[in-house]
Amino acid sequence: MADRDSTREAKTEPAPEITAAQAARAGQKQITEMLGTAPEAVTGVEPTEDGWLVTVEVVEDRRIPSSADILATYQAEIGLDGELISYRRVSRYARGHGIRGD
Repeated sequence: MADRDSTREAKTEPAPEITAAQAARAGQKQITEMLGTAPEAVTGVEPTEDGWLVTVEVVEDRRIPSSADILATYQAEIGLDGELISYRRVSRYARGHGIRGD
């Protein structure tokens, strides 16, 4: 019986998986911490092999009038444990002009 118990203890439990909504919140939080500014919106969440890819929109340069603001789109890769794996800026554009292809 002791052998069975030690075998059970040696097994590692898989990391709990997070939902898309939890990944979106984690992505917002991590981008806020990295950039020092809160994202305007989560614009995408998609599963990856190792977690989630969260796309967020951030105002990088506030201007007057606000229609002249400069926005950027960032992607944060969030692991199944909810922790940030990586992030990067994928585009930058003037408000109202959007990204080509939209």
